[in-house]
Amino acid sequence: MKLILSDRHLDVTVKEGGEIKCIDLSALKIANCVGCFGCWTRTPGRCVIRDDATKVYPYIAKSDTLLYVSHIKYGGYDTAMKTMLERAIPVQQAFIRIYHGETHHVQRAVAMKKATIIAYGEDLSPEEKDIFTRLVGRNASNMSFESYEIIFTSEAEVEQEVKKVLARWRK
Repeated sequence: MKLILSDRHLDVTVKEGGEIKCIDLSALKIANCVGCFGCWTRTPGRCVIRDDATKVYPYIAKSDTLLYVSHIKYGGYDTAMKTMLERAIPVQQAFIRIYHGETHHVQRAVAMKKATIIAYGEDLSPEEKDIFTRLVGRNASNMSFESYEIIFTSEAEVEQEVKKVLARWRK
């Protein structure tokens, strides 16, 4: 399954029920994670907060190809994407494993992923790009990315970059 997870509306057409799922986070109600660990202890694999995030993180887990589209703020994901990624903790277990010589949480039926991240913003500094690149590199281990690429672009060019990625997916 292929997943597009965006913090803004995208003018792309995907077939309902097809192999590509597009989720516009800006249209959803997603609360902040409260750090209660209920998704690990009380309701394993399910967040105790009942909002739209519970519909999204299963798609993140089962996708094998994904595209994140996020505005970059201070070298990190902007609010909508950051909040959703934090709320995706139920796809992991509380248990720890050694992965590439580091400790990481055991994944809960998470597919390995080929990821593309379109990081947009006006006048992103070299420092912001460097911080974001390192953040994605660290996230790659926790999010089961077997490979990833980051495309930095302006807000005006986001749609064009998304269409390029989709064209590659359809080959």
